[in-house]
Amino acid sequence: MGDKLIDLKSPVLLITPPFTQLNTPYPATAYLKGFLNTKKISSYQVDLGIEVTIALFSKRGLVKLFGAIENKQLTYSANIERIVSLKENYINTVDEVMLFLQGKRNTLAHLICGRTFLPEAGRFKQVEDLDWAFGTMGKQDMAKHLATMYLEDLSDLIKETIDPHFGFSRYAESLGRSANTFDELYAALQQPLTYIDEILIDLLQKKMIAVQPSLVALSVPFPGNLYASLRCGKWIRQHFPEVKVAMGGGFANTELRSVNDPRVFEFYDFIVLDDGEAPLEMLIQYVNQQQNIDALKRTFVVMNGVVTYINNTSCADYKQGQVGTPDYSDFLLDQYISAIEVINPMHSLWSDGRWNKLTMAHGCYWGKCTFCDVTLDYIKHYEPIAASLIVDRMEEMIAQTGQNGFHFVDEAAPPSLMKSVAIEIVKRRLVVSWWTNVRFEKSFTKDLCLLLKASGCIAVSGGLEVASDRLLQLIQKGITVAQVAKVCKHFTESGIMVHAYLMYGFPTQTAQETIDSLEMVRQLFQAGILQSAFWHLFTMTAHSPIGLDPEKYAVKKQKEVVIHFANNDVEHIDPLGADHESFSYGLKKALLNYMHGTCFDFALHQWFDFKVPKTTIDPDYIRNAVEEVSINSIATAKVIWMGNQPKSNIVEKSKKGSKWEVMLLSFTTAQQDFTISLDPIKGEWLVQMLPKLHYTNPQILSVQVVKEDYEAAGLEDFELFWDNKPINTLYKAGLLMV
Repeated sequence: MGDKLIDLKSPVLLITPPFTQLNTPYPATAYLKGFLNTKKISSYQVDLGIEVTIALFSKRGLVKLFGAIENKQLTYSANIERIVSLKENYINTVDEVMLFLQGKRNTLAHLICGRTFLPEAGRFKQVEDLDWAFGTMGKQDMAKHLATMYLEDLSDLIKETIDPHFGFSRYAESLGRSANTFDELYAALQQPLTYIDEILIDLLQKKMIAVQPSLVALSVPFPGNLYASLRCGKWIRQHFPEVKVAMGGGFANTELRSVNDPRVFEFYDFIVLDDGEAPLEMLIQYVNQQQNIDALKRTFVVMNGVVTYINNTSCADYKQGQVGTPDYSDFLLDQYISAIEVINPMHSLWSDGRWNKLTMAHGCYWGKCTFCDVTLDYIKHYEPIAASLIVDRMEEMIAQTGQNGFHFVDEAAPPSLMKSVAIEIVKRRLVVSWWTNVRFEKSFTKDLCLLLKASGCIAVSGGLEVASDRLLQLIQKGITVAQVAKVCKHFTESGIMVHAYLMYGFPTQTAQETIDSLEMVRQLFQAGILQSAFWHLFTMTAHSPIGLDPEKYAVKKQKEVVIHFANNDVEHIDPLGADHESFSYGLKKALLNYMHGTCFDFALHQWFDFKVPKTTIDPDYIRNAVEEVSINSIATAKVIWMGNQPKSNIVEKSKKGSKWEVMLLSFTTAQQDFTISLDPIKGEWLVQMLPKLHYTNPQILSVQVVKEDYEAAGLEDFELFWDNKPINTLYKAGLLMV
């Protein structure tokens, strides 16, 4: 596999159908294009989501849209009638709004925040006290939020008048979400093209004519991309019957592992599962008649009218070091928009700004959480990438895109690898901002968090899930609430924002545990060690340990269904648990207030319109947990000096007739100056040692090696010296043990 280069007659066209994120390209096709580059295989990629959005939300697009609505001559809701009556306001402002959200009209923020420039309809009723939400200095974010509400009003207009399935990142999602049968989707796809479909197909036609591909690969990460991908596939097969169409991506990997309905293959020739590099290479060779059909890898096809799965096990997957650097060429990188729909610090990171997507490690190094799809390849197959290669790829992507922000899209980034990557970034003096998903491991010490911050880490997100030690054990999360609190404190004190994924409705979760979990969350925010969070209702999935063996977790499937199409979300009954959905509104309302630093003194029952139990959690539980002293200085820890060389001078001190000398070491950092005093001999040793510990040195020394050097100098009581106050304060100047 892959030893010979493929002589392609025409390029591969890689497509992300509408809609994913609008602020940055979804990375799947960029990963595949980077891989194809290593094979010298020509490819072209397109994000039809952003291109449809740009075509729709433009002056020309809105003139056409309002014209189509008026031609229908129907009666609509009062909100939609208001928008139609304000059509000139929308038509005359939409280009400016899009330029602002693309970062090309930043000064427009003041005009938008004045609340007289944009027409306002139903979505603006949700807009509350924006000064409270964004603060007096947050004009850009406030304006992005208002501009997003403006676009959401137009989205409501489209849904009610033109296309009921429209949504910016969830187009026809309801049709694709866990559709066990293909019937509803198939029926929808027999209907004439919708207004949005026509825009999509017009753009697709232009790409097909320009690229002239022999193979089109549609990447479908979410249910919200499925309908549009099927529309694309159907149109290509009708108008370019000689071109083969393949579908893969996150949706296929999780939902289509049991697909057996031949009608699906009226839209696609192939459906591919899991890592796409090797399967795509085999597809290209097959399409170019260089392999027979038995060579295909993890691929569904229809043979003799029957859906058939072909998996050439002799074809090995590529190692992560072999797949190349993601290639973002072909994308309209300057036309993505930054939208702020939800007033949530971490959600604004996801949707605001252009982020290069990268991976530190394939899969999850933990791989035990019982609610997670740990049986699937993208999680169970763990393979880290060398830190030097990761940072090489970062530098390549900066050169290509001009952007130095990175979102590492790991299931959970390994702390040891994060440390190595941070050291590599710092050594190269690379200026980047980055964030990722983590487990709240105890190995995230204060010093490691300071190192991550120094390398450009600005935020982490992680699963606290149900803030109950009993349920965390049932989840097999491998953490405790107290441990999470300590780690959150370390991140926060180092200046890294923390977002927690919160879960309610886990099997057997009682009303008492739900209220106690809310109290834990309240205390985390009140302590100032958690800045952002989001509640998710537990969903049982077919490929998780719970979905595979529900009886073990005291739940049962609501009904057994025959799978012909999608299979992921499984409806279930939890006879021992509370009425989980009834808690949804109260939990989310409380969280919104906690995120903005208010209502900590509210009794928890005030968030709910039904009787709930009183919390059993000690009101000082989190405060006591984070005040416990953590010991970090273990012999195997590495010592890194991030600071500048201190100035030293010796002064004489006296007390009660006694005189002695001390060495004053003065440290200067970008934020402060401070001085420590040491015995002159030990101070001299430290002055000589600091350059050996500097981050630019190829060899990073351990605490044990530092101790041996100290003792070789004839000095005694290393532990007493190293763990004493003067040295313990040097983390402020950049002395870290990681």
